[in-house]
Amino acid sequence: MRSLRRSMGDFLDLLAEAAVENIESGYYNVSSVTKLIQRPRKSLKEAILSCRRAAIISEIKFSSPSSGFLRTDRDVEGIARDMVEAGVVGISILTEPRYFSGSLETLAKVSSLVNVPILMKDIILSRCQIDAAYILGADAVLLIMGLFKRGYCEIDIESMINFSHELKLEVLLEVHDIEEFRSALSTDADMIGINNRDLRSFKVDINTTKNVLEKFSRVEIGNRPIISESGIRSPDDVRFLKRCGVDAFLVGTAIMSAVDIREFVASLVNAYEES
Repeated sequence: MRSLRRSMGDFLDLLAEAAVENIESGYYNVSSVTKLIQRPRKSLKEAILSCRRAAIISEIKFSSPSSGFLRTDRDVEGIARDMVEAGVVGISILTEPRYFSGSLETLAKVSSLVNVPILMKDIILSRCQIDAAYILGADAVLLIMGLFKRGYCEIDIESMINFSHELKLEVLLEVHDIEEFRSALSTDADMIGINNRDLRSFKVDINTTKNVLEKFSRVEIGNRPIISESGIRSPDDVRFLKRCGVDAFLVGTAIMSAVDIREFVASLVNAYEES
């Protein structure tokens, strides 16, 4: 992995620096203290493609650098049940501890509890993080194209995807712009996510997804699900992104800050019925 300095150019660099420190501290070395969670692996890709309603991937995270603390209630089992009962196709678990108050324990708890696919979302630079995802019961992992472009990861993007696939984990490859999306299409990633948040500045523009997808035909994209991430706050946003060609929607901050998680998630899941 690339050597990092304390003085960084933008927030993506700071996230990478924190990830290196988490890795070197042994945070992801769970095999010696945790038994392999025995649960049938589930396909997030197939859950999205077979969904007849809005395919919502709800995210469990308790803080973010842009919004601060989102929820004091840390009943992750209750939160996960509410999400599943509201009809989500999958649950994303933020496991990055420094900036998002994530934990590997939350991943283990939720993966043992629910029957929907689980995505481990983190700043993944190393195969040891993929190993942790596998051991703790995840079905998919998120990889960020920008981290590979900057040389922060210990192996190249295709090798990391192949390593994930060897462990029967699907890969959601996150991009932010047209160039990254084009590069993602040439990989074996199972799903492509378009992050409406620029991780360099943390600014959000939901039109990012529209601006990227209008440059590509569905033939070029193929049958890989396209997931829009960040900035989704209402059923109107879901309907707008659906018209742009999106297959699924990853929603975190709006859900975790909702007064009634189950009711709010249900409104997103049923967004197409209002169109």
